[in-house]
Parts: sequence; structure tokens; C-alpha cells
Amino acid sequence: MNQYKDFAMELVKWLGEENVKIDEPMKKHTSFKVGGPVDVLVTPETYDQVKETIELAKKNNIPYFVIGNGSNLLVKDGGVRGIIIKLCKLDKVTVEGENIIAQGGVLLSKISSLAAKHSLTGLEFASGIPGSVGGALTMNAGAYNGEVSQVIESSLVIDKQGNFIRLSKEDLELGYRMSSILKHSYTVLEAVFKLKKGDSEKIYARIDDLGRRRREKQPLEYPSAGSTFKRPEGYFAAKLIEDSGLKGIHVGDAEVSQKHSGFIINKGNATAKDILDLIEVVQRTVKEKFDVDLHTEVMIIGQDK
Repeated sequence: MNQYKDFAMELVKWLGEENVKIDEPMKKHTSFKVGGPVDVLVTPETYDQVKETIELAKKNNIPYFVIGNGSNLLVKDGGVRGIIIKLCKLDKVTVEGENIIAQGGVLLSKISSLAAKHSLTGLEFASGIPGSVGGALTMNAGAYNGEVSQVIESSLVIDKQGNFIRLSKEDLELGYRMSSILKHSYTVLEAVFKLKKGDSEKIYARIDDLGRRRREKQPLEYPSAGSTFKRPEGYFAAKLIEDSGLKGIHVGDAEVSQKHSGFIINKGNATAKDILDLIEVVQRTVKEKFDVDLHTEVMIIGQDK
């Protein structure tokens, strides 16, 4: 029985039925396509609605977790107790000169495309990244020698006490898959990206080239969360995994991709437990063979079934 049903009904009164779902399967909201139900899923449409949802959750001692596109997230089979706030409806984006102002739920690929349309260079690397602006800023997402820290100007966030805070680039403390957002559990409402005028043909050529390389080297035809593991200092996770003889190994329908061993993929009917068990096999084997600890890049939340 959903212990937060009464609370969800209160949320419906001011958020509307279309923005509140009870016992929502999280496999519908993650790129891995796995995960049990969350007690309450909320999709706020304004910054104030995000603030009010967080404040109400805290007032009622209900745990909450904020997600964007669910592309770097693994939800366990038992689901999530409490509330998940999904920012997908914070999806407005504008161009002001050489700046792009995007709300936290906007897909990074969308702003990359918009930048290209306005002959702005700097976000070509983001064209194939499936995450949202909020998630990308939280993890300092990057690919092909580009990362968010190179183009971010500032961000509007909300802290755990419900305060709106404007963070400068320095305040964000962006490093390899880390930020002050992650450190302090801030929620990203908006980001300002500072780009430069460029040659439209060169921008589109770069985007096309990166898209081709992704299609050739990454298992985009299967559900995954992108790179499963962080890059260990001095090594490449994919090479360690491949050199450990793990390419193609599977647990149930979870598999170390034969196309790119840095990806764990869902071949069809994998459970979160399958993926977690495979992660453990990979970590243990790489540790035994190379004495290197692999840490997950994907965020893992929820309860076992």
C-alpha cells in the first residue's frame, strides 16, 4: 500500500492530476528501461512548484530525489520510497546573443542543436549526450574533449532549504564527474551557457562527425546509461574491462557490450539486479587482474525487491 497516497492527493490539488502520478514504474523514466515503482512522481512546471514540492516534502518528512531525463540513473527493482521530482517540464530555452539560457529539464542535445542553428560554437560535443541540462551540470558531462565546464557561465539552483541561489562558474566547482551541485544536493533550475560565434558549416560538420563516431563505437540500439564506470586515474575503464576478458559477458539480459565494453546494456528484459550483479562481476574481476577500483558513473537509487 502506498503510504504517501494522502500526500499525493494534496499535491494534486495545486499541481494538477497531470503532474502527479502514484506508484509510477520508473522503468518508464530511465534510459536503462528498468526499475520498480516510485511512491509519487511529480513533474512540476515552474520554479515555484519545484520549491513548494521540496518544502512540502521536508515539512512532512518525506524523502525526495530530483531527476532530469533519467539517462544516468539505475533504479532498483523494489522501487523508490517517497517522491521523485522529474524536471522534464522545465523545458524552456532562449538565445540571447552568444548566450543560451536553458531550464534544467531541457535536453543537452536540444541546446547543442539550437546553438548550431544560431552559428554558436562550443556545444558540438553535447550533440549526442542524452541527459538534461540539470544532470549534465551536476555531473559536468562531457565527451570527445568537450565538457560542460568549458561553456557554462552560471546556474540558478534551489538548495535543500528551498532557497534560490545563483551560482557562478567558480561556485559550481566543476571537476571530473563532480560539482558543488552534487556535493550540496542542489536542484538545477536554469543554466546560462556562454558560447562563441562560429562557422555554421564547420559546426554542423563537427556534429555530423561525432554522431557518426558514436553510432560506430557505441551500442546506441540498446537501453543503457552510457558509460557505466568513471575513468580511473591513469586508465580507461573500457580497456581495463576488455583486457579482463569481460566483453560480451552477461547476467540475465544485462551484458557488457561487445561493441563498447565501457557500456553495460539491457538486451531486452534485464532487471536492475541483473545490471547490479554484472557491475559487481566487472568491478571484482578488474580489481583481481589489475588492482584498479572501478567506481560507477551511473547513479544508483531505490530498494531491492
